Amino acid sequence: MNPYTRIVIKVGSSVLTEKGEIAKERMVNLVSFIVEVRKKYEVIFVSSGAAAAGYTALKLDKREHISKKVLAAVGQPILMSSYKRKFDIYDTDIAQILLTEDDFDSRKSTEIFNQIIHTSLKEDIVPIVNENDISSTPDQIFGDNDQLAARVAHHTDSDLLVILSDIDGYYDSNPDENPHAQMLKEVNSISEDELTAVYRPNNEFTSGGLYTKLVTANFLIDKKRDMFLCSGFDLTAAYDYLMDGNHTKGTLFRAKN
Repeated sequence: MNPYTRIVIKVGSSVLTEKGEIAKERMVNLVSFIVEVRKKYEVIFVSSGAAAAGYTALKLDKREHISKKVLAAVGQPILMSSYKRKFDIYDTDIAQILLTEDDFDSRKSTEIFNQIIHTSLKEDIVPIVNENDISSTPDQIFGDNDQLAARVAHHTDSDLLVILSDIDGYYDSNPDENPHAQMLKEVNSISEDELTAVYRPNNEFTSGGLYTKLVTANFLIDKKRDMFLCSGFDLTAAYDYLMDGNHTKGTLFRAKN
């Protein structure tokens, strides 16, 4: 069985939205999954999707910096109310926590953040973390929620980061170009050449792609923490690994013992 106690689950915009709308069935499945996983672990949830949710109500030019801030401002309550309605089905309370990079550069801010997380978990509340796109300046932003999730995992002393993505794992070559590409089950180190490989994201609201996931994995490997990359469209691989200890699909990034 897995040696984990506290985990971070991160979901991307590409999983939460489809054709300009919130993917309601996926969100229902995600919430049900988190509720089930909480029976076994302490769970911190990092969710993208504020700007994408905002775009469902307001069609602004997503390429403009201020437009993305407005979309995030509009989308935050839409996203959180959607989560609240679905967590309410399971009589589960949630808390919203918005962060910038500065919150991890200040010892006092990091301590406050940790106290909020600790108290939320102690009171059986699901802490939902997102980047504060609205008030952050360009030098305060993470740029993508993969790296935000990695910092959350590290600073909350979590054992594992699970990234639920639009890709189902890390392959030895691009599966879109090579039909014989093989998924790597476990990765213990990431080379500089791999880190320089940039794959374009599949969703206009995502700011990462595979590159940021490798950067995130490399950060966590260096901190002796695990990362599991798997599909957010089909949660079977995540469920099998977390609840049954079976590594069926997905890639585990782990430092060698």
